[in-house]
Amino acid sequence: MLHLGVTGGIGSGKSTVCRILEVLGVPVFNADREARQLMTEDPDMRAELIAAFGSWIYVGRELDRKALADVVFDDRSALTRLNSIVHPRVRALFADWASATTAPYVAMESAIMMKTGGSRSMDHIVVVTAPVGLRIARVMARDRTTRSSVEARMNDQLSDGEMMAGANTVILNDDQHLVIPQVLALHRNILQQALV
Repeated sequence: MLHLGVTGGIGSGKSTVCRILEVLGVPVFNADREARQLMTEDPDMRAELIAAFGSWIYVGRELDRKALADVVFDDRSALTRLNSIVHPRVRALFADWASATTAPYVAMESAIMMKTGGSRSMDHIVVVTAPVGLRIARVMARDRTTRSSVEARMNDQLSDGEMMAGANTVILNDDQHLVIPQVLALHRNILQQALV
């Protein structure tokens, strides 16, 4: 079974590509959603996060994501610590999840797989890209947030160029190129590789 990694910067359209893959019958693992769930529900991870950052990052049983983000946003060592707690468990969860499926290939959607090393366990990397201005407009509309907030989040991610350097396939989601035909071509290509 092949493992397909789908990544891209904020507002690029990773989720759109993954929804199309799901319609085509491809199981998709959303790493960001699973990480959030683990941070709330896994007692061992919860204990590690409290030991690293303090109990105040939880409100009752729920993780205060904004409080945690405020801690790690400008502190590289805190971010490295957070990633060392969360991402190995997410990768292990993905491996267990993938081994339980009989599909020819599975996909993992993750905004930061290249930054955290998760891309190394993928057989094929897809980078979804769009012009920066369009990405900013999409996120501002989706999250009802400010331009400066979106730009700050973008500055914390790898650039499109850095991501594309490690890509096997690039999907353009720029409102000029049709996305569905690009995903269909990708799907045919990966199926051919998976069924060899």
